[in-house]
Amino acid sequence: MLNISFGGKPMTVSGTQLQVGSKAPDFTVTKNDLSDISLSDLSGVKLISVAPSLDTSVCQTQTRKFNEEVASLEGVKLMTISLDLPFAQARWCGTAGLENSLTVSDYQHRDFTAKYCLLIDELKLLTRAVLVLDKDNNVTYVEYLKEIADEPNYEAALKAVKALL
Repeated sequence: MLNISFGGKPMTVSGTQLQVGSKAPDFTVTKNDLSDISLSDLSGVKLISVAPSLDTSVCQTQTRKFNEEVASLEGVKLMTISLDLPFAQARWCGTAGLENSLTVSDYQHRDFTAKYCLLIDELKLLTRAVLVLDKDNNVTYVEYLKEIADEPNYEAALKAVKALL
C-alpha cells in the first residue's frame, strides 16, 4: 500500500505498485479522439507521467514541463495519463498549445488504474507518479509522490530517460 497525502491529509492507494526492475504490464487507455491505445503500441523508451487532473496547476506544470523536455529527445514517447475525460484533455491541450501531446484517459477501461495500482480510494483520482520504461517495457525509474500536490523530480526522471538513449 502506498502512503500518500493530499494537503497533508492521509489518503489510501491500495495494491502493489511497480518497482524498478519490474516488467510494466500492457494496458489500454483512451486517446482524445476516443480511440484506444495500448502500451504495446508504443516503441522505444517511454516516460509515463501520471496526473490526478489536468485542471489543476501542478498537473498542468508537470504536463508542460515533460512535453517541453521530451520534445527534443529522439526515440522517446511521452504519455500523460489521468482520469479526466478525453474531451477535457483535448480542450486543455488546445488551450495550452500542446496539440501534439499524447494525453490519454483511463476513464473508460480502468485498465491502467487496475494494473498499476494508482487509484486514490477517497478521491477516485489517480495519484501523481512518473515511470520510465526501457524499449522492452522494463521499469527503470519510478517516483510515487508522497504529497499529491507536489511536483515530481523532473531532473531525475529525465536523467533516467537519457540514460536509456
